[in-house]
Amino acid sequence: MQALNLMLIGMGFVFSFLALLVVLTGLMSKIVMHYQPPVVASTPKLSAAQQPAGQAQNTDPQLKAAISAAIKQHRARRRS
Repeated sequence: MQALNLMLIGMGFVFSFLALLVVLTGLMSKIVMHYQPPVVASTPKLSAAQQPAGQAQNTDPQLKAAISAAIKQHRARRRS
């Protein structure tokens, strides 16, 4: 009987602690959001090297040819 009593008290304590933790975390979040202004994300400008394919201005034609050849070779190896 003592083991059952101890188990129920322990489970009740853990449940109470976790419920209190959830409530306090939500309250803290509301308080922080009240005093903290919303953050506006700005998109950084990409350099020519970081731009997606098709947007780079001065791409070396030899580099394009090498990349195309490597892609063709890779696809040919995958098929066979």
